[in-house]
Amino acid sequence: MFDWVLRRSFEFGTIASTLLIAVCCVCSPVWAEISEPAAWPNWMGPRHDGISDERGWSTAWPAAGLPVAWQREIGIGFSSLALAEGRLFTMGHVEGKEFLYCLDCKTGETIWSHSYECALVDNLHDGGPGSTPTLDGDRVYALGREGQLFCLRAATGELVWSKLLQTDLGVEMPEWGFTSSPRVLGNQLILEAGRVVSYDKHTGKKNWQTPPHKLGYGSVASFENKGNVLLASLDCDGLRIVQADDGEEVAFEPWESPYQTNSTTPIVHEDRLFISTGYNVGCGLFQLVGSKLEPVYTNRDMCNHFNNCILLDGYLYGMDGNSHSSRNVKLTCMNFDTGEVAWTERGFGCGSLMIADGKLIILSEEGTLIVAEASAAGFRELCRSPFLEGRCWTVPVMLDGRVYGRNAAGKLVCLALPTAK
Repeated sequence: MFDWVLRRSFEFGTIASTLLIAVCCVCSPVWAEISEPAAWPNWMGPRHDGISDERGWSTAWPAAGLPVAWQREIGIGFSSLALAEGRLFTMGHVEGKEFLYCLDCKTGETIWSHSYECALVDNLHDGGPGSTPTLDGDRVYALGREGQLFCLRAATGELVWSKLLQTDLGVEMPEWGFTSSPRVLGNQLILEAGRVVSYDKHTGKKNWQTPPHKLGYGSVASFENKGNVLLASLDCDGLRIVQADDGEEVAFEPWESPYQTNSTTPIVHEDRLFISTGYNVGCGLFQLVGSKLEPVYTNRDMCNHFNNCILLDGYLYGMDGNSHSSRNVKLTCMNFDTGEVAWTERGFGCGSLMIADGKLIILSEEGTLIVAEASAAGFRELCRSPFLEGRCWTVPVMLDGRVYGRNAAGKLVCLALPTAK
């Protein structure tokens, strides 16, 4: 539904559409040269599924690890990355201010930044922004921890419009702040923010808002059902389905966390929706039938604390367990249709993952980058490399022959990938 995102280009003037990555070291392998532009324009990628189209890279990694193309500091936070047309967008907190950065993908140098005053909101964690910027056409959308919503021109950082969600929606500051990544749907910009809300993405005019509820920390998913476009979100009251055109509720299933920490985005496949929560609440698959969400199964075998599962070829891959007991967290492969566990593997802590070229790209909580087969037959590691250190909860991004990742303290690193021969 969102393949059109890949075909749109930013109005960035004469920015080159080709990235060339070269590593100057003796006896090194051949490193990836990119001939076509690609994009990862928002949280979980162009199709919102956590799966990259990246091909042509090798798992024959040097024993000492992948070479660092560049690294820099961006400030405290958990914001992931949006990339397109040679530019990278992310967020961080530095000395009482949050920053939205536009960086050069080749060098990591700042092209522009936008800053605003914001509390760290470091309740039981490092704090800092937890939302990922969203790129759409020539604009970028970003949400701060205290509910500062911005629309800026992607080329220059010029402010187009802004909102303060606490005031505009009449909602209170949540315990862990606002972390929903903006979702573009046609001309709408949609957020989970103690209400599901739709703004005109061009002007910031509010289209509609739902009645208030206990805020969730994930983002909104969209899907089609019997000719209607619907929105799904997991807030701290439950799984909520509303109409995309007016916000009218279609269905609701209670799904509460003991600490009000529902933090993931629903995964939708046809007319079924998968949700998962930490603290031994577990997961559930529901089928939308009319105005009801009928359970297919629920179990406690996949408890996602905050990072989403990824669905590939009928199987879910995700981290089962909580950050405060990271040694017990298991990378779990589960059958989407039945909820049956195919296999589990420990050793990654409360890390994160994406998928590229049929492989799991795993960033462990301690900062190691691991590639493994995405197969229900069992876990098989293919290669690994040092990447980061400290607390690493944010999902990495693989694009254009490179892997980008950040830790909670604000270290952002870009590694170069070897090309397949």
